Amino acid sequence: MSNLAAGSHCDLAIIGAGAAGLAAAIFAGEAAQRSDLRRIVLLDGAKTLGAKILVSGGGRCNVTHDEVSPTDFFGNRRIIKNVLAAFSVEETLQWFTSMGVELKREETGKLFPVSDKSRTVLNALVDRCRRLGVTVCPDHRVRTIEQGRGAEAGFRIHHAHGTLLAKKVILATGGRSIPKSGSDGFGYELARRLGHQVTPTVPALVPLVLDDRIFHKTLSGLSQEVELTTTVNGKTVDVRTGSLLWTHFGISGPVVMDASRFFCQARGQDEPVAVYANFLPGQTQEQVRQWFMEQAQDHPRRSLGKTLAQLFPERFADAIIQHAGCEGQTASAQLPRKDRDHLIVMLTKFPFPIVKDRGWNYAEVTAGGVPLEEINFRTMESKLVPGLYFVGEILDCDGRIGGFNFQWAWTTGRLAGRSAMNVL
Repeated sequence: MSNLAAGSHCDLAIIGAGAAGLAAAIFAGEAAQRSDLRRIVLLDGAKTLGAKILVSGGGRCNVTHDEVSPTDFFGNRRIIKNVLAAFSVEETLQWFTSMGVELKREETGKLFPVSDKSRTVLNALVDRCRRLGVTVCPDHRVRTIEQGRGAEAGFRIHHAHGTLLAKKVILATGGRSIPKSGSDGFGYELARRLGHQVTPTVPALVPLVLDDRIFHKTLSGLSQEVELTTTVNGKTVDVRTGSLLWTHFGISGPVVMDASRFFCQARGQDEPVAVYANFLPGQTQEQVRQWFMEQAQDHPRRSLGKTLAQLFPERFADAIIQHAGCEGQTASAQLPRKDRDHLIVMLTKFPFPIVKDRGWNYAEVTAGGVPLEEINFRTMESKLVPGLYFVGEILDCDGRIGGFNFQWAWTTGRLAGRSAMNVL
């Protein structure tokens, strides 16, 4: 790791040493080797690199997914499609293999290092930068970036230890998620000062907090398959099925994390938003009603609790029965029609009393950012500021859970790094 002398010069400065910044530095370094050797400097505000990489995937780092398509992302999908086409999953796997990182596929399609350690991925990226001669500078937080004028083309970067003059700059500062890692949103301010727009940013892939008056605490640690429907202004904006995890504060799990961006965006715009669960995915209220009738006919003396325990974990069955105002010991055949109808609604269209999202400290990614329309998707170069590039989470593109946001980081890093060294 290096400290820069005051007034240093470089051909390319990369601001931010997260996944996208490290990828950009590696691809730029490889491109530089094939042309005239050029100086590449990687600046990061944190004292230790890669905090987000280390905590990702439960500390195992889900580097990508075996199938990646534009529909796995939110943003301008036409542009996203063109960006993703530049670096396939197969090429990504080969890239990691070339750095000594073997990957394995899990049943979900997620790809992890065989070591099951995020540190394997981070070390490989940083070591590759070092071998390529990239000057890596932790604890060099960037404060301002000024465009050069006249004979002094390029950029003047003011950082914690002085000034760096760069011919080209790649902004890889991340979004606002997990701010203690260094991605506190300041990159957006740098982008604005250089003339770019920034769309409203909200947490995405974030757990949701429920009103304490319902039963989630009694179910903490329980996971179940559900269908979630999110409505904004009464209109359905998202429907998805997946695993929900009950927690002491509310709900989490892949299906909740994926749906959270819609809740957060609506709340951010002060629009009425609701999230409903069908705890019997694929089943309509009429089908559930028919099932209840058959159960009451075939097993009239069986209690409501035991009846529901055929479909759900006992803890959940007890909690939902009580929440619906019913008595678990009541025989199925003796359940009043209005109680049965209410219980069916609770099972198929349960309205979650969401108080808030869990905040930036727990969000895995940021929704919103620098508009993709302001970027040349072939190179990731700004259409407004020549020599300025954007990669990773700072852009208005966020993927669903499962390694997609890492694929976006590697791909945009590759495009920008190679382009900045004029190799495409």
